[in-house]
Amino acid sequence: MTTPRVAYILKMYPRFSETFILNELLELERQGVEVRIFSLKKPDDGRFHAELSRLKARVTYLPESPMLASRAYYEAHRQVYRWDQSRYLAVLGKALSRRRRAAVKRFLQAGYLALQLRQEGFSHVHAHFASSATAVAFYAYQLAGISYSFTAHAKDIYSDEVNIRSLKEYLASARLVVTVSDYNRDYLKSIHADVHIERVYNGLDLKLYSPNGSAPDTPPLVLAVGRLVEKKGFDDLVRACDLLRREGCYFRCRIVGKGPIEAELQALTQKLGLQEYVELAGPMPREALLHEYPKASLVAAPCVIGSDGNRDGLPTVLIEAMALGVPVVSTDVTGIPELVQDGHSGLLTPQRDPRALADAIRRVLEDQALSSALRQAGRERVERHFDIRQNVRRLRTLFGEVTA
Repeated sequence: MTTPRVAYILKMYPRFSETFILNELLELERQGVEVRIFSLKKPDDGRFHAELSRLKARVTYLPESPMLASRAYYEAHRQVYRWDQSRYLAVLGKALSRRRRAAVKRFLQAGYLALQLRQEGFSHVHAHFASSATAVAFYAYQLAGISYSFTAHAKDIYSDEVNIRSLKEYLASARLVVTVSDYNRDYLKSIHADVHIERVYNGLDLKLYSPNGSAPDTPPLVLAVGRLVEKKGFDDLVRACDLLRREGCYFRCRIVGKGPIEAELQALTQKLGLQEYVELAGPMPREALLHEYPKASLVAAPCVIGSDGNRDGLPTVLIEAMALGVPVVSTDVTGIPELVQDGHSGLLTPQRDPRALADAIRRVLEDQALSSALRQAGRERVERHFDIRQNVRRLRTLFGEVTA
């Protein structure tokens, strides 16, 4: 089978919180795949992981505003219109019938992108998240017959804002649909039963994430990492810390990340008088986190289903912690039980239950035999199912089949 060339469409590249995409791209290149990136938006947070410098793929940023780049968009669409006038008008009519500005914008971006893809000889594109990037891929397929695939994650399929009609269309016309857990696959099959969906777990470079000894802090450190948003459940973690403090447990908690509920978490910490126990440490690049994990006695990921339906698919932080031999405590939400087997490779609690979360944290902190067993089983679980070389090899094969 010939080595595939794949154009990736991403909403924003690079994005600090989307290390799983960077991992995938780096491994595809290591396995000989030529990757080209088209990003709908430029990065806006000014923070980057050091591994970005290793990626060779060329990146093109589409003009974000068709109005401000009207000449470039007009010229691209004029040429796309000439390829097949009736087809073009039919797709334009479909976009306008949605009666949503976003649909028209994705149509315009798709025409601009389709011209570049043809000029560079790409016949297939892959998008991450079944939202704006996949919408552009869908319209490019409608306009120019450029086949597409996409990876579905979590917010893009579960949030109350998801347009199920559009998602069903994306599923029906994609050459390949990938998702990151069996839980997701079952959900997507409930939307469109006739579509074949491949589950490919996110993975890690296990040479980079290799247990190299732990140096636990004193007092024992409970580490949590992620965007400060509702679905991460960090308010439950703060409340669990309050229970542990009241019961005389010896510990401290560090929450790494930034996000819209930072002030809310800070206020809760102060209200409960936990300033000496709970630290909101801000964001850290991955290379800094690699030095942070060995200090932790456990990593907590108390994920919840948000009030808007949003939820985590399968948090990368759990894979990272288990790969490095750090015990994990999480919740039984979405695909997490596919990674964390309760009582074997980690501990699981019900979501939104600070009491159960506090009890699980205490068990790991106080039972050294349990902690040691979780460390070993967690690493073995990641080696078996979350090795990025194996998982991307499967993805590479799938790309080869759809681009042949």
